[in-house]
Amino acid sequence: MKLWDKGFSTDKKIDMFTVGNDRELDLILAKYDVIGSLAHANMLHSIGILSDEEIKSLRKELNNILIAIEDGEFTIEDSFEDVHSKVEFLLTEKLGDTGKKIHTARSRNDQVLVDMHLYLRDEIVTIKQQIKELFDLLIAKATQYEKVLLPGYTHFQVAMPSSFGLWFSAYAESLIDDVYMLNAAYKIVNQNPLGSAAGYGNSFAIDRDKTTELLNFETLKYNVVAAQMSRGKTEKAVAYGLSAVAGTLSKLAMDICLYMSQNFNFVSFPDELTTGSSIMPHKKNPDVFELIRGKCNALQALPYELTLITNNLPSGYHRDLQLLKEGLLPAIQTVKSCLEMTTFSLKDIKVNDQILNDPKYDYLFTVEEVNKLVQQGIAFRDAYKIVGEKVEKGAFVPDKNVNHTHKGSIGNLCLEDIVSKMEKAL
Repeated sequence: MKLWDKGFSTDKKIDMFTVGNDRELDLILAKYDVIGSLAHANMLHSIGILSDEEIKSLRKELNNILIAIEDGEFTIEDSFEDVHSKVEFLLTEKLGDTGKKIHTARSRNDQVLVDMHLYLRDEIVTIKQQIKELFDLLIAKATQYEKVLLPGYTHFQVAMPSSFGLWFSAYAESLIDDVYMLNAAYKIVNQNPLGSAAGYGNSFAIDRDKTTELLNFETLKYNVVAAQMSRGKTEKAVAYGLSAVAGTLSKLAMDICLYMSQNFNFVSFPDELTTGSSIMPHKKNPDVFELIRGKCNALQALPYELTLITNNLPSGYHRDLQLLKEGLLPAIQTVKSCLEMTTFSLKDIKVNDQILNDPKYDYLFTVEEVNKLVQQGIAFRDAYKIVGEKVEKGAFVPDKNVNHTHKGSIGNLCLEDIVSKMEKAL
């Protein structure tokens, strides 16, 4: 069944090519298609297009479909083009002409739009909840290992003292920036496009404020052409939010892969969280974090993929827009799985608290020595030369007592402030 069927058949190859994997992806959106249809039907009733008896029967059958979806019993067979045609078929099968009225004053275009807006709104909320769970764990680890020093690097060279408290809480605060990005995407998503029809409105006196209220959107996408143009722009905004989260997770995963190597030996994990080699019995590989790194690096290309699909399209609907789902919907599931696995694995991270006993890290403290001389009244450049000469002669002896007090430093992590900032962001 096709909503645009005029009574003649389409070549099977054309059908397969144009539909693609829409049926599979539409199963994810099915719940939201029914929710949107309920709101639309209630609005049609409010303006007199549907009778009291018709709205009663439509509500009942739409809720039955919703139950079937939630129970995993809803399918979209090959005979249907998409979720919209399957839902309308089920309504018509049960209710006859009443079922055929559900499409009054709307198009597949605004159906897809409202489905995506509702779906993305829920997914952003879920992702933010997962971020908060990881954030809480990172803050807990920062508190637990606040005093354990860790080498800081620049250019992959030993640089200055850091700490595990600083390292864990750095990623915690970085997640706040990712929440800001998701909040911006949520603001864009939380606008009601329903009623724009094919992108130019329609001649029915529909009540778009009512569907905005029924679907709990913050506002209405007023201009019907602007509503249609939001397709692509909305997905890209969400993709940038996902990309931000992926960037943080990828960098964290890279740190962990590096720190787990024998050359560093900064952190370790229980055997059950690592994998082995088929021929090297000593291996404990960070496969989980390597996959998180790889998946999240791939995710960061998503905004550009969506840009290239939509960049040269004029206003109005184009079939190219169908391809947006193919990249975005799987990406959402990937971000969620990467957040879940990062949190799951990090719970059991083991920190090496004896790292700085290795003499190769003695030079971490040269800046500390320079700063002590400056505090004694020696000009910075002269102090720098004095310590540099000691290093050249092999005479530098580090004082490993670090006393950093400013906000955000080793000795003043500002964890409560970071937690407060996240609470405000959420």
